[in-house]
Amino acid sequence: MAATIKIQIKRVYDPPKNDDGLRVLVDRLWPRGLKKVDARIDFWAKELAPSTSLRKWFNHEEQKFSEFRLRYFEELETKHNAARKMLDQAAEGTITLLFAAKDRSYNQAIVLQSFLSEDLT
Repeated sequence: MAATIKIQIKRVYDPPKNDDGLRVLVDRLWPRGLKKVDARIDFWAKELAPSTSLRKWFNHEEQKFSEFRLRYFEELETKHNAARKMLDQAAEGTITLLFAAKDRSYNQAIVLQSFLSEDLT
């Protein structure tokens, strides 16, 4: 079932599009300056976001990204049920993982996308 799911990522501040499918916020904190009604989020996966301590340690510093990825994967290994719940909601469509970070290349959504693709699909 999950093998037919397309997982893409996008900043939560980018305009929603019709092909986004299930829009899932993967931040532990609500994005600054964004009204819930404007976000058009279908599912807020707080439990799949990095822990507060990991998020604060990483601080979106590019040089820490490799270590962040390893640590975040370790956290995600204990959250297969939450990941499966999110995938099940998408059925056989598209999931768009939404993140608030300014950096499009080094953020938790990239790691989560990789984790879902490698371990759950």
